[in-house]
Amino acid sequence: MTLFDYNNTANQPLADRMRPRNLDEFIGQEHIVGPGKLLRRAILADKLTSSIFYGPPGCGKTSLAYVIAQMTKAAFVRMNAVTSGVAEVREVLKEADDRRKMYGKATYLLLDECHRWNKAQSDSILPAIEEGLIRFIGSTTENPMIAMTPAIVSRCRLFAFEPLSDQDVRTALERAIVDEQNGVGQMHVRVDEDALNHWVQTAGGDIRMALNALELATLSTPTQGGEIRITLEIAEDSIQKPVIKVDDSLYYDMLSAFCKSLRGSDADAALLWFSRLLYAGADPRLIARRLIAHASEDVGLANPNAMLQAVAAAQALEFVGLPEARLSLSQAIIAICESPKSNSVVMAMIEAKADAEKGNLGAVPEHLRDAHYAGHQRINDTSGYLYPHDFPGHWVKQTYMPEGFEDTVYYRPGSLGFEGGLRRSKDEHGPK
Repeated sequence: MTLFDYNNTANQPLADRMRPRNLDEFIGQEHIVGPGKLLRRAILADKLTSSIFYGPPGCGKTSLAYVIAQMTKAAFVRMNAVTSGVAEVREVLKEADDRRKMYGKATYLLLDECHRWNKAQSDSILPAIEEGLIRFIGSTTENPMIAMTPAIVSRCRLFAFEPLSDQDVRTALERAIVDEQNGVGQMHVRVDEDALNHWVQTAGGDIRMALNALELATLSTPTQGGEIRITLEIAEDSIQKPVIKVDDSLYYDMLSAFCKSLRGSDADAALLWFSRLLYAGADPRLIARRLIAHASEDVGLANPNAMLQAVAAAQALEFVGLPEARLSLSQAIIAICESPKSNSVVMAMIEAKADAEKGNLGAVPEHLRDAHYAGHQRINDTSGYLYPHDFPGHWVKQTYMPEGFEDTVYYRPGSLGFEGGLRRSKDEHGPK
């Protein structure tokens, strides 16, 4: 637990030294802090109420909290949910109460990684939020509607931070390169354009990652001719391959995007989401299961071969594993995307399931009852059953539905692909 002290020393990371001190220096998030926006007005008026900032890493959540700390007349206390517990919270609340009684001064509490708190920890600050003893600011990379207790979320205003644009990252790098007080300007750094472009593209909207790369490259490159020159090769060595952090929200968002791309017949998008899921560490068997499900749910009898492709891909995954099975899974993805679509199978299943769960289906018609045990004639008269193979075309009209459902239709063929032929046949020759 510390106040938001900010001493510009050489020991601080570059990303910390370059944090904005006011809203004019803040980069990005124009949708919430742009001119005339609610959050900007609340900060300028020093009237910000309890809030939760959520968004991807390096997009400015903590930086905006630092701006608020610099601009407010209230006290500002920072905690981290990973290392702080109920005892620390109580101490903060006691100090806030004393501060309000003695000086009439409000207190902001910034809680980093706020989704890490359990229900007991969250409940410990609820009364203080409700009575205005503290103005809570939670900072998290995860969707608070999923990862946080509803009691806290319901008492806070949610502000969604978006990934920063490439231009935002470039602006932050260019500022740090020329800033002689907080950046690396005093070290006479010259960054080649392709090196700068590499940092911008690899950072993926994470300013902190880009500034860390600039700092590492600067500190590890010797001075030549009075300057430090950063080439593309140096830039590549100084920044890690971006890692996708898969929290619950992002994981299910990517999986949802993959499934909807399959349904929407966009093979390129489905392949990209498939690749991102694998890169993020998703179980490839989950992908295989979804392919089998969508082969019936979204393709069905419009292309019966889609199911064969999906099952074959799943078997290939079990037989050869990754990376080889990536080819088989990709083939099944493309096959499903490029197939004509029909949801008639899933709709038929849903309607039949709903009727089955309602009950009151009536007895099984006598001519359909089991006739394979001795003495069945004494219980059921099954003589009325017509054996389809005894009739032309191996079909004969008879009732298979229970009483009250004789005219019920569940399966309605679509008009595309193989299923289109089924539909035309039904229309021309009846239901056989």
